[in-house]
Amino acid sequence: MRILKAEELPALADGAGILGTGGGTHPYLELVLAQKLYREGAQVSLMDASELADDDLVAVVSFMGAPLVSKERLPEPESVCEAVRGMEAYIGQKFRAVMSIEIGGENAFLPVLVGAMMNLPMVDADAMGRAFPEAQMTSFAIDGLDLFPFSLADIRANRMIITRSASAKWTERIGRVVVVELGSIAGTCKAPRTGAEIKKHAILGSVSRALTLGNAVRRARGEHRDPIDAIIDTESGVLLFRGKVDDAARRTTGGFVRGRASIAGLGADTGKQMTIDFQNEFSAAFIDGKLSACVPDLICVLDAENGEALGTETIRYGQRVAVLALPAAPIMVSPKGLPLVGPRAFGFDFDYQPFSGKAA
Repeated sequence: MRILKAEELPALADGAGILGTGGGTHPYLELVLAQKLYREGAQVSLMDASELADDDLVAVVSFMGAPLVSKERLPEPESVCEAVRGMEAYIGQKFRAVMSIEIGGENAFLPVLVGAMMNLPMVDADAMGRAFPEAQMTSFAIDGLDLFPFSLADIRANRMIITRSASAKWTERIGRVVVVELGSIAGTCKAPRTGAEIKKHAILGSVSRALTLGNAVRRARGEHRDPIDAIIDTESGVLLFRGKVDDAARRTTGGFVRGRASIAGLGADTGKQMTIDFQNEFSAAFIDGKLSACVPDLICVLDAENGEALGTETIRYGQRVAVLALPAAPIMVSPKGLPLVGPRAFGFDFDYQPFSGKAA
């Protein structure tokens, strides 16, 4: 276990923004909150999963809702802390540590904020290896673990717990209805996980992955190198497309941001057109109507100059972008993972196809 230093927080934000695949975009607001807490004397420790005792309990936290709402109403960690306290009261035990459900976007920063406020270490792990829009799209659900009990809280002192659900998908459905009534965003604490479950079923080392990725981008900027190349080299990704956003349509419905972005090619991609569908995160990319990359692989839309992540709620006309594909965690592309996180889980009528090389 080591202290996560204040000077590491910007790199974590950059890396988490990229791994967010459009969901929650660059977690700038959460970064500012974390820096404020550090200035006030708080800090959080980063804990390797191997340091957990098998019977330790870990709070798995996230915001649930539409990312656009967190840009209209400033995010606050207190609702997440309240969800954690609600879960502790329900199970009659205290948590040993905290971790995020996903290493992408703003949720990647919640363990820093909750850990600093509740004096809990942050586990170097998550359950997605990226960001996904639905609660059941996790390595825990893929491996058959129950997602209940499930605690939710908001800024109005509303607090509730789903004590049982028929399936992981039903946990998501019930929770989503509640979140919509709460204004399309709420803090959540997922089903408590034991140290043994984390070590066996979580995606380990994901916080370190985000830090490595963020540091690579920041070094490239400082050395006046292309940060897009730095990301590709660090993550074994590929460049799919370069262009300028010429249209972006989105709507908030059912607790999600849904829509499509259109990008006109530039440079080697001049004359081509990319479209990207999204549900909180970018889920499928097409070049001239042909599938180029899809979930569960990561589709990352980045500012072409500085490599900063662009979100589904912030992508807009005129932005010059680079679109990358990065590989998903192995469990996500496994036969048991694809039914939960592959294209058909997002409503597409095609099967998963791995990306390969620079798009023609």
